[in-house]
Amino acid sequence: MRRAKPYVLLLSLILGVLCTAGPARAADNGSWSVYPVASKIAARPYFYLSLDPGQTITDKVAVANKTGKPLTFRLYAADAYNTARDGGFAVRTVKERMRGVGAWAKIGKARVTVPPHRTVTVPFTLRVPKGAEPGDHPGAIVALDEKVDPGAGSLALGVQRAVGARVYLRVSGPTLPALAVENVHLSHHQPLVPGLGASTATISYTLHNTGNVTLDPKVRLRAEGLFGRTLLSRDLTEIPSQLLPGERVKLTARWPSAPQLDWGKVTLTVSATGTEESASTSFLALPWLVVLLVFVAGAAGGALFARTRRGGRGLPPLLRGRRDRARPSAPVRPSPPAPPTPSRPRSSPSARP
Repeated sequence: MRRAKPYVLLLSLILGVLCTAGPARAADNGSWSVYPVASKIAARPYFYLSLDPGQTITDKVAVANKTGKPLTFRLYAADAYNTARDGGFAVRTVKERMRGVGAWAKIGKARVTVPPHRTVTVPFTLRVPKGAEPGDHPGAIVALDEKVDPGAGSLALGVQRAVGARVYLRVSGPTLPALAVENVHLSHHQPLVPGLGASTATISYTLHNTGNVTLDPKVRLRAEGLFGRTLLSRDLTEIPSQLLPGERVKLTARWPSAPQLDWGKVTLTVSATGTEESASTSFLALPWLVVLLVFVAGAAGGALFARTRRGGRGLPPLLRGRRDRARPSAPVRPSPPAPPTPSRPRSSPSARP
């Protein structure tokens, strides 16, 4: 029997890992790091570039090997995006289609071998097309180890590792900061019997960067009950620190000690520099036992009403008799007297001669 090839899992490139030594904020995984070559003034944590459409710039990236053996890397430029799981900063794989930095940057060497405990500097050129849209175009210069490490477990997963230096490119032109909060939904988790157990709620929503610049969003959650009572008001913390242009991130927020019996709405307000938007959804909190009792009562009332509408045909004979006796009888009108019949005059017997 032919053995199936093991799956290869290419890790999403969550960039910006801190290292305790070396350049400030170099992307690092413990075995190698990738970072911009220091300028004449100071070390740079990332590539911060501002170019006009049609402009070209040349820069250098450093790849440092921290192990005791040579390492060979595939170098490529990639576009960045927000992960669906938590909105983290990640970049496209080498096989994906690039539209921004990944398509505009050309690396001086496609592959490079770095000796043990040494650093290799590689130049690259970034040319912005003349028709490029203004605004932010984030990306990275990535060093990918093409060797597949064997994975653990029965699924025989393999792992490829990569590290990248972030590129924050802004193309000159009009900028528009704009955010939207979409698809707000609340789901309740109620105990069966009121008062016996905790009631919680989960609010799910989508953050959407509808503008052309990177934003640092802030989200505030507010819940109001019946008659406008404030039930909850707090800032959410588990949100992405950077929401890239055009990206959508699905997020959730937990509401502990949610009301077990109430009617109101939940409002999410998302804000960033130069923009603020809100969206709401209503909710009706009812314990399961109350819902069941209301349903049973409604079903019984509906059945009784339907039987009553059928005119008592379905009632027991005793009740039907009582109902008939309760009905008022129609008054009996006397019939008019018959007209008198005319009497014939009686003739007297004639006398015989």
